[in-house]
Amino acid sequence: MKPILVFIAIVISVSGQAQEIKDFTLINVRSGKEVSLSSYNSMKAVVVVFTSQECPFDNYYKQRLRDLIQSYSGSIQFLLINSNTEAQESAEQMAIHYTDLSVPYLADKDQQAMTMLGAKKTPEVFLILPAGGKFVLAYSGAIDDSPQEGKDVRQYFLKDAIVKILNGEKIEGVNQRATGCTIRKK
Repeated sequence: MKPILVFIAIVISVSGQAQEIKDFTLINVRSGKEVSLSSYNSMKAVVVVFTSQECPFDNYYKQRLRDLIQSYSGSIQFLLINSNTEAQESAEQMAIHYTDLSVPYLADKDQQAMTMLGAKKTPEVFLILPAGGKFVLAYSGAIDDSPQEGKDVRQYFLKDAIVKILNGEKIEGVNQRATGCTIRKK
């Protein structure tokens, strides 16, 4: 059995049932084209990062995200999603931010993806696995245990989860509370 399928079996056996994630389609503000979660079903995993332009915590994590994106390029697809509806978070404003991260930056202004995944903060991450034409949630929450200083990180929650996925191992903590700015519901 492939390592990813073994991991999914472990997730289901530990939790009773893996949380299935429905496909979603959002507009990439950089290209103006639609991007669907299902576009990445050939990747080992997809990391969805809820982010914003205005939250200082997002800026604290920018270099750490850049490092993760570079480290796992080709195996793990990263998607940035902005579900904030304030004027300074508009699709036009989004298009001029995060241009140095070479991943899609998706506008979720109707908060479809945010609601479906249960995102409440920025930055908050969701590690999603393709599983036989479906997607299941493997990890959600914080990127690491230091919301401000990268040099103070002692626990790399997302990175550790990615490594375990790639090695076909079980993820111990499937959720770590995210620290950041609240995404206001419409």
